[in-house]
This record gives sequence, structure tokens and C-alpha cells, in this order.
Amino acid sequence: MVTQHTTKASESIDFDKIKKLTAEEAKAVDQLIIDELSSDVILINQMSRYIIGSGGKRLRPMLLLLASKALGKCTDHHLVLAAVIEFIHTATLLHDDVVDESDLRRGKDSANAVWGNAASVLVGDYLYSSAFEMMVRTDNMRVMQILSTTTTAIAEGEVLQLLNCNNPDTTEEKYLEVIARKTAILFSASTRLAAVISGADKATEEALALYGQQLGVAFQLIDDALDYKSSTEELGKNLGDDLAEGKPTLPLIYAMAQGSESESQLIVDAIKQGSRDAFAAVYDVVISTHALEYTEKCADEAAQKAIEALSILPASDFKEALITLAQFSVQRDH
Repeated sequence: MVTQHTTKASESIDFDKIKKLTAEEAKAVDQLIIDELSSDVILINQMSRYIIGSGGKRLRPMLLLLASKALGKCTDHHLVLAAVIEFIHTATLLHDDVVDESDLRRGKDSANAVWGNAASVLVGDYLYSSAFEMMVRTDNMRVMQILSTTTTAIAEGEVLQLLNCNNPDTTEEKYLEVIARKTAILFSASTRLAAVISGADKATEEALALYGQQLGVAFQLIDDALDYKSSTEELGKNLGDDLAEGKPTLPLIYAMAQGSESESQLIVDAIKQGSRDAFAAVYDVVISTHALEYTEKCADEAAQKAIEALSILPASDFKEALITLAQFSVQRDH
């Protein structure tokens, strides 16, 4: 009998219970991160530890560790790659906050708000370089190919998003292309690398890569919805940031398509101006057109695809945790 999983769980998800499954490995990864951040350049130490130590779920490294254990075991190379993934993610955060001119990250002042844009860009570059230096230790050309392709795609996604900023003509297709490259691909790399280092067959590798990709899409869609339904304290950033930055996210794209002519024009003008001033009025249109429900439906569909991709794995607590993380991605409030 096939168990049917749904992304609409009736009970709240115990994220801490999932973390315990890889607690020992996660501790080793954290120590590896601390060791690798040691530099004789004091500013690098200060900034790197500030952003890496500022919270966050360590979701991408956790995915790599869980997928590895679902495939049998977690080796030293898995631990190194989990740290590499976190370094790459942290570098993208440093660069994102500069591009977006953000002053808040995970409820704290962003690194660029504390040290300035120049330092943030340079330390982000340092983290990228450190990540590639670490990955060489696996002595695996396939690993290096995956991560080089991934970082290139992330950069392309950032540029595409920049081109879409203040452009109300951005389509849903173009928006999804941005999040596939900018966000989802690092999730996909995390789970794909677990398969590669574990020596899994091609079908398993592709299934895990698909899981990560769809999970990443779901995660970003909910992020975009939360910009209109969470609170600054819960979200860890200012509400309306996407609108203030002129980003045409899916809630706005859908609201423009479904709203009246005047409502659509309101959103068009707000995206062009990239201002938070119209947030209250835009929020009303987003709510009245059910744009958040549509965005959440798309996220739920992506999460379900992620869960279905895991059917290739044997039953285990680690597989169940990966399923639960897909459910968590669409139920979270921050």
C-alpha cells in the first residue's frame, strides 16, 4: 500500500525533531565552518562569523546530511560539502543585501549596514573562494562541476532579477526562471551532491536533485507570500521589502492580472517607483485578488512534486524527515 503524503499536515511540524537526526553531523559541520573562517584578516573573521552566527535554519546543509543518511551513511566528504554549501549560501546573502540595499537580515542589522557595501562584497567573495578551496578536498571532478555550474546559475539568477526590477511586465514564467536559478538550484545541488558522494545511481541522483529543486521553488514562493502576511519580527526583515525594491514577485504578478484596471495600474506604478509608500494599498489588492492563495497553491504543488521525487528512496526516518521538510517549506511563518 502506498502512503499518501500531503503538504497540508494537520499538526505543526517539529523542526527540532528533524534537526536531532543529524545533530552530531551538524555539530561537526559547524566546527568545520568555524575552523575554515579563521583568517589573519580580522575583518573577515568578524563579518563571516557575524552573518553565519546570526541564526538561520542551516536548511541546505541539513538537506545534504539527511539525504546522505537516507542513502546509507554520512562521510567526511559529506561534511565538507555541507560546509561548502553554507559558505556559498552565506556569500549570496552578503551580495544580495548589497544589491537590494537591505538593512535587516534575520532580525539583525545586515552586514552591509554594519560594515558597508564594499566590505560585504569583498567578504562575500572570500567565502566563495573558501568554498571552492574546500571542495577540492573531495578530489571529485563531478562535485566541482556541480558546484561551479550552481554558482554560475546563481549569479545569472541575480542578474535576471536585477533586470526584472522595476519592470511590471515581468511574466510569471520569467519570475519562475529567476527563482529556479537564484534560489532553488542551491537546494538542488545540496541533495544532488549527497547522491554523488554516496555513489548513488543516476536515477537516484536525478530524483534527489528534483526534490531539492522543487523544495527550493516552494521555499521561495512562500518567502514572497510572507512579504505580505507575516510580521517584521517573524520574518527577520522589513515587510514590503520586495515592493520597495521594485521586485515583481508572484503575488504582485497575479494581482496585476486579476485586479481591475485601476488596481493593476496601482501595482504597475508601485513596481516602477520601487517605493514602500504604496504598500498598504497594494496589500489590499493582493488580498482581494487572492494572490496569496494562488502563490501558496503553486508552492504546495512544488512541495508535492518534491515529495513524489523521494519515492525512489527506501523507507527510513531520514526519508520521512525530507518529506516533512517539504511540508515545513509551505507551512512556515518566517
